[in-house]
Amino acid sequence: MSEPLTETSPRSRRWLVALPLIGFAVLAALFLLRLYGGDPSKIPSALIGRPAPQTALPALQGLVRDGAQVPGLDPATFKGKVSVVNVWASWCVPCHDEAPLLTELGKDKRLQLVGINYKDSPDNARRFLGRYGNPFAAAGADKNGRAAIEWGVYGVPETFVVGRDGRIAFKLVGPINAENFASALMPAIEKALGGS
Repeated sequence: MSEPLTETSPRSRRWLVALPLIGFAVLAALFLLRLYGGDPSKIPSALIGRPAPQTALPALQGLVRDGAQVPGLDPATFKGKVSVVNVWASWCVPCHDEAPLLTELGKDKRLQLVGINYKDSPDNARRFLGRYGNPFAAAGADKNGRAAIEWGVYGVPETFVVGRDGRIAFKLVGPINAENFASALMPAIEKALGGS
């Protein structure tokens, strides 16, 4: 004797059909939330609290400030001074947007502004700084991008605050704008000036 076949009700069949669609919708929502949720400029950096990379870079060829060649990047530059390190390039569109704010920041005598020129030609970099003004006390040429890797750079522009102790205190991913200048960068600089 065989057992009679039981049929599933139309109601339970609808649930079975809808289950994969519901699962897909939940996964798509999680994916979109992770993709678009949060501020990309707040990407955590493993270097916060660690010593600034000991990367020496040659001077940006032909870059002069106050009649003297602007020095390259020397790790000793960071000892005893609060430094703002900006990774930039002339071909970087957001770098053009942030240049006036960096020029203003470069006038603050309490700190030094250091530039890392990323994969750029010296002529284009000098033209860029000639257009906006050179805010950098030191500017190293990172021709192959190795220094940017050591600094943990995701893409240009990025800005770091290095305390008097030579440790990275803050990292800003993306261009400096009026909002993050006031809400994030300046408070980090003030903290480094007062606390290191």
